[in-house]
Amino acid sequence: MVDSKKSLVIVMSSIVVLLLASGVTVVQACLPSERAALLEFRSKLNEPYIGVFKTWRGQDCCNGWYGVSCDPRSRRVTAITLRGVSEEPIFQRAKRKGFMTGTISPAICKLAHLSGITITDWEGISGAIPHCITNLLAMRHLDLVGNKISGVIPANIGKLVKLSVLNLADNKISGVIPPSITRLTRLSHFDLRNNYITGVIPGGIGRLKMLSRVLLTGNRISGKIPESLTRIYRLADLELGMNRITGAIPASLGKMSVLATLDLHGNLISGAIPGSLMTSSISNLNLRGNRLAGRIPNTFGPRSYFTVLDLSNNRLQGAIPASMATASFIGHIDVSHNQLCGKIPTGPHFGHLEATSFAFNRCLCGKPLGNCRS
Repeated sequence: MVDSKKSLVIVMSSIVVLLLASGVTVVQACLPSERAALLEFRSKLNEPYIGVFKTWRGQDCCNGWYGVSCDPRSRRVTAITLRGVSEEPIFQRAKRKGFMTGTISPAICKLAHLSGITITDWEGISGAIPHCITNLLAMRHLDLVGNKISGVIPANIGKLVKLSVLNLADNKISGVIPPSITRLTRLSHFDLRNNYITGVIPGGIGRLKMLSRVLLTGNRISGKIPESLTRIYRLADLELGMNRITGAIPASLGKMSVLATLDLHGNLISGAIPGSLMTSSISNLNLRGNRLAGRIPNTFGPRSYFTVLDLSNNRLQGAIPASMATASFIGHIDVSHNQLCGKIPTGPHFGHLEATSFAFNRCLCGKPLGNCRS
């Protein structure tokens, strides 16, 4: 009887050891289904020069597969990071940047725990953004900059409520900014520069209180600048240049506490320049190439600090305000191609400037242009 009990204990112990050993083996390898999804994703891409996919071998996609990151406990794939420009040794040995063609396969959506997708600067990746990406609810970082991706931004992008970075710049994306974008309340970096985006900036964008950068330059966006943008207290960079934006500049932009860059160049913006912009936190102000009229506001003072102040190619009239000389710093000024008249102020902000900064006006005079007539 005693021997029987001992034998049973030994058998049970062996089973436990085997189960534990089996469990450890499973935990240490990625799921076969996720490995298969990665290989399906890889099959739609061709990268002939660097060899980033040569490491995608073996059963464990969490071990040594270039650009694949996994959770150390669950061994679920959490990120794909493939950059065409990198300082990593594989790029240093190749002595060139990467080039990749193909498309982003919907198979990527089978990786349900993905929190980050970075597929950037490959230049040749085309096709559309898989709409099923909006089902990856753990997504925090979506960066596809520098490819030839076309199609539209998925309409349900607002489902990705954990998203903090959305960077689709330098592609061929068309369509509108989906209204659902206003649900992304954790979004801090929003970059759609140099695409073919049309339509308007959603009026509810002011709900995105975590935004620090809104970069939409180089599209075909129309309509007015939403007033709600000015209620995003974290916003530091607002770049809307080279679009088809109309209407006036909201004066409340000059009351934003951390806004440092305001780039509205190359639009159809009209009306006067708000005086609040000249005493704001903005240090890089580019209003070049619009339809702004009236006078340059005479509201400069010790709080005015500009690395760049570009008001060129507008319809501004009158004199350059004398208060501009009281600014604490102005590194670069360009008021050329307007209808300004009168004497250019003197002072430390003007002594280093060339005549091109004041050229093609109605009757400006003084250094660095010709002397004023008495």
